Amino acid sequence: MITECFRQFGIDTVVIKQEHASRLQREKFEACVLHLGDTAGSIIELARGSNSNSRLVIYGLGGTAQDAMRYSKLCINAVFHEPLERSAAIKLVRSTRMLVLHEFRRYVRIPVMTEVGIVMADGGRMTATSQEISSGGMSLKGNHTPEQGSQVEVSFSLLTLPRVWVRGEVTWKKNNKSFGVRFDTSDERRQRLKEWIVGYLEA
Repeated sequence: MITECFRQFGIDTVVIKQEHASRLQREKFEACVLHLGDTAGSIIELARGSNSNSRLVIYGLGGTAQDAMRYSKLCINAVFHEPLERSAAIKLVRSTRMLVLHEFRRYVRIPVMTEVGIVMADGGRMTATSQEISSGGMSLKGNHTPEQGSQVEVSFSLLTLPRVWVRGEVTWKKNNKSFGVRFDTSDERRQRLKEWIVGYLEA
């Protein structure tokens, strides 16, 4: 089903057995789909550590949110949830295909999963998982959602970007526990994120 979803958008796929994962060090791939099992971390590190695939678009398959967070420092871009549903799988490929096809300039929001620490104005703390990020803000999902209009400070790291802290405001929330944070344009620390995104898109 996943192969058919990618083919629908003109993206060819090839199946690689686990024992042949070393190909990720020798060959250039645009994306990789792998099951979020016990061996996922070593395979992701193999790809991220290679010169040709360090910015590989990585899709997780199955697993829980906790499984995805185990590899958050390695920046999984998106997850196919099990049981697979064709409509959801096509929607995910459609929303991320620009990254795979390298049409970066038309796609300013980068889908990436990483753990985000959130400090509320009253000092309360929570964690969430990023879904998309741009120089202007990010969408997240967590067990709890701050109230719309809340002032927050978020912190996270992304591959080659050490942990960065940015002030922001919660601008929307949904019943599925996802919410959006718009970054404070006056926060000079946002510049580090903007520079990282430019470098990511031009690499």
